[in-house]
Amino acid sequence: MELFVFIFAALFSVLNPLGAVPIFVGLTQDDTLKERQRISIWTAINVFIILLVSFFAGQYVLSFFGISIDALRIAGGFIIVNSGFSLLNRRFSKGRGVHKEVEADAQKRNDIALTPLAIPMLAGPGSISLLIAMHQDYKEMEQQIIAVAAMACIALVIFLLMRGAHKVSQALGASGIVAISRIMGFITIAIGVQYIISSISNIIEGLKFTH
Repeated sequence: MELFVFIFAALFSVLNPLGAVPIFVGLTQDDTLKERQRISIWTAINVFIILLVSFFAGQYVLSFFGISIDALRIAGGFIIVNSGFSLLNRRFSKGRGVHKEVEADAQKRNDIALTPLAIPMLAGPGSISLLIAMHQDYKEMEQQIIAVAAMACIALVIFLLMRGAHKVSQALGASGIVAISRIMGFITIAIGVQYIISSISNIIEGLKFTH
């Protein structure tokens, strides 16, 4: 249970689906309720697939390019920290890569569930690198099942938030969403810093054993 809560909290902080609510509202303001529900469920499915592939197949990408897990954790840690600062400074959309040109293009397209909603706005480099690193930490079957369950719950939360995005946006208001995003930003920075510290410690320990 503790592992599930840890993975769920870490993913929730990095993905920050609440911060995506106002962007979803803006991109779907001219859509019907049925269309919003369809986009919501496909966004959640796409995020779940991306997280799943990152968790199980990401290590093979590292092996192909000859990247060590500690190097990934340090790089991913910086990305996660940067995302956290974006949330603290109210630069969420910019930090997620949803620029005005992308948003304008999304408005013209029939389906925005995959991009920009699922990637890069929700499942961005920070969450992908986080999951690749987690796969190295949790190699037992039971641990991996728990990790998959946490990803499924995150996808469910994303679906529920996107489905009721317009109501959530009205209930929380702009100030409420900003306040929650800043809290998530602080937690996200802490996660990124912890990854960097643990990776540097592993490298130093490795150097000690080689001498």
